[in-house]
Amino acid sequence: MKNTIRAVAVTVAVVLAWEGCLRPLLTSPAAGQPSAKEKDSEELAKLYAEDQADRQPKGGKPIDWAAVGPRDKARLARVKELYKDGKLQTGADYYHAAMVLQHALEPTSHLLAHELCVVAIGKGEKRARWLAAASEDRFLMNIGRPQRFGTQFQAKDGGPFRLHEVEDGVTDGLRKEFGVPSLEESKKREEKLNEKPAAKKE
Repeated sequence: MKNTIRAVAVTVAVVLAWEGCLRPLLTSPAAGQPSAKEKDSEELAKLYAEDQADRQPKGGKPIDWAAVGPRDKARLARVKELYKDGKLQTGADYYHAAMVLQHALEPTSHLLAHELCVVAIGKGEKRARWLAAASEDRFLMNIGRPQRFGTQFQAKDGGPFRLHEVEDGVTDGLRKEFGVPSLEESKKREEKLNEKPAAKKE
């Protein structure tokens, strides 16, 4: 009789452990994957798409900064509203918001962009790896410090593009993990940025 009671007690304990501890772990969404309730924000995706389109004019035309500037400002204000209201849910949301913040003028927005990228990466958004490095570099550049990854170029007073000073500490191996080109490749890109377009043949 005692053995039967003991067996029943053990069975009950196992069932309770399964239902209370093990089943939730096995059936919960995988790390980095949005739950069924989490859907990418259509508004953030739209703001991101508009941000990118403004930087890639059709027909190879130069960017009209006089027109883009006010649109950037409006997008930035809206993204900050969504962020403060807790509307960022998925990795894509955090990445889309970070890209808009990356194009702000003030360093605090670049720092926030970097922090949002860290969350995006944690949620499985691989596109945020490069942006995490670029936003850190842009923050450092805009507070007068050398960058670390080598993603930022500047053209001062209408002069040629120059790779902003890069400090030691980040290896090309770490750059690769972030999806950033090697330092040598970035230096070659500086040359490319300053190449004059070939004259059109009549």
